[in-house]
Amino acid sequence: MNYSPAKIVASGSAAPPMETEKTRKPLVRAQHVNKTYSNGTVALKDLNLDVYPHEFISLLGPSGCGKSTALRIFAGLGAYSGGTMDWPQSMYDVSGKPEREVGFVFQEPTLMPWATVFDNVYLPHRLKDRPKAEVADRVREVLELVGLSNFANAYPRELSGGMKMRVSVARALVTRPKLLLMDEPFAALDEITRTRLSNDLLEIWSLAKCTVMFVTHSVFESVFLSQRIVVMAARPGRIIGELQVNAPYPRTKEYRLSSEYSEHCREVSGLLDVAMRS
Repeated sequence: MNYSPAKIVASGSAAPPMETEKTRKPLVRAQHVNKTYSNGTVALKDLNLDVYPHEFISLLGPSGCGKSTALRIFAGLGAYSGGTMDWPQSMYDVSGKPEREVGFVFQEPTLMPWATVFDNVYLPHRLKDRPKAEVADRVREVLELVGLSNFANAYPRELSGGMKMRVSVARALVTRPKLLLMDEPFAALDEITRTRLSNDLLEIWSLAKCTVMFVTHSVFESVFLSQRIVVMAARPGRIIGELQVNAPYPRTKEYRLSSEYSEHCREVSGLLDVAMRS
């Protein structure tokens, strides 16, 4: 496979997704971020990555390359050992601390089985002591966004796996985050459900007008969803390159069958092979 330098960015660079966006201010910037666990395992080494407003970016790589670790650091759910995380566009709360306005969707839906769909989605506001009546319209709004308006009073046991994941996405969106982080959210689903949710996710992303950072093992999923694919290698976890996917949205079944899609998949597969040998 011969790679085009215009499409593959060298390891350690932090190029924005489009040539015309080089002057844009990133939503979040990771510079020389390292993560070493107490047992000496180096999970991340010299991670440099700019993430831009309204971008859909995927982190792709083999197991153990630090994708989920990086995502948790971006979410503020894990400490890093060195480097800096800068949020140029952060808001600040009354105490002067940055409010990163982040939503997180885990690999499993992690719903409260005793609570209705409505109450599961309301949870982030409940944890901030916001009265249910105050945010009820927003809860209903995101349930409509994910196609679950008719299931507000249902319980998780009454939902399919795909519907549970939709609830998880709605819960992450209910606070109107600027950055939606998704850690292999469709990995446990069957292929038909996974394809349908990928289609729906792009529509949700378009309507929610947020940035999505999506972790996946799937070349095909990353090419269908993303504007930019960041490929990582393991031991130590590091970025070895990036690829742009400039196909316009909305992306449909026809795009999946196109020669452009196939070519992008070949390019990403080739870089992933490099990652697995690195």
